[in-house]
Amino acid sequence: MTIEHGSVETRRSLASLAKRERVLGVAILSSIAAMLFEDSLFHGMDNPLKLGFVLVWLFVVILAAAIGVVRHAEKISERLGEPFGTLVLTLSITGIEVMSITAVMLNGANNPALVRDTLMSVVMIIMGGMLGISLLLGALRHRELSFNLQGANAYLGVIIPLAAFSLLLPNVSLATEGPTLSTLQKVMVGTMAAGLYIIFLMMQMGRHRGYFAQPEEDDAAPEDHHKPIGSIWLHVALLFAYILPVVYLVEQLARPVDYIIETMGAPGMIGGVLMAIMVTTPEGIGGVRAALDKRLQSSVNIFLGSVLATIGLTVPIMLVVSSALGLDLQLGLAPLDAMMLVLMLAVSIVTFASGRTNLLQGAVHFLLFIAFLLLIYRG
Repeated sequence: MTIEHGSVETRRSLASLAKRERVLGVAILSSIAAMLFEDSLFHGMDNPLKLGFVLVWLFVVILAAAIGVVRHAEKISERLGEPFGTLVLTLSITGIEVMSITAVMLNGANNPALVRDTLMSVVMIIMGGMLGISLLLGALRHRELSFNLQGANAYLGVIIPLAAFSLLLPNVSLATEGPTLSTLQKVMVGTMAAGLYIIFLMMQMGRHRGYFAQPEEDDAAPEDHHKPIGSIWLHVALLFAYILPVVYLVEQLARPVDYIIETMGAPGMIGGVLMAIMVTTPEGIGGVRAALDKRLQSSVNIFLGSVLATIGLTVPIMLVVSSALGLDLQLGLAPLDAMMLVLMLAVSIVTFASGRTNLLQGAVHFLLFIAFLLLIYRG
């Protein structure tokens, strides 16, 4: 009876697990379908209905699977605590981004501006749209939100120089033609990005961990500190199980996106925007939820940490990959995009200068994001 009872419980647990992870099954089946029916699936893209179906299908499955990655990263983070939890979350999403960009550049058409467009889109979507929505909704519910000023300044103090060297330097350097870097400059920028990120992590996880905690005087609602259920290794395994189909499907998504850009004349930035939306939306959900719960510091850790990880990890990795494989890599922004980047960074300095935020600051960030989207289509 005991063995039979244990067998029943095991079957129930497996059935419950399969139900919770049904998105993983959909992602795996979608990957298999894309692999087996590749020729027929991507043939006849001139048919608007077929093009729209393939684009929406791949995008929705990728986004749902990416949310699954974040869900398991959050379960892991609950067991590790802060700041390790946020670090796991940001590194998971950045890992998806790096692997997806590499897969597209290796197996699809060589898009030398994909890294640049993705980096720019990540900055504008997170620091404009997602941060703006968080500040707006948080202010509507709580009037003002507080955060740790030292933590926010630490993030911005690293993000600003890395963004300038990665996205602005290629346009003003005379060492090469076009928005590119020379070999020496690649070594300098890559080493600086990786080095500063490592130093930042040492500070965040070491003696200055308190910089990234919610201020004690804030009267936020207490969190539910229930003990997480289940093995951490199960969540680690499922996290990687979700990442694999995401990377493969992103590679397939690049084909209809390339068709839209090259054949239909859509702006080249669209590819980077779609890539950024897929990797940042799951984090954005968690950041907005934290702001609504009056835990703005958690939002700051998620949003600014994601931007920092994107620049600090994606840039050096892609510089190494592109140099090793002989791929072109254009990092310099167009003048209009460079202005928007500088404006967003300047506004962020003002927003995080006092330790408290309000409705107006959220509106400014969100409207800058809307302006970025509208200016993509400027001829």
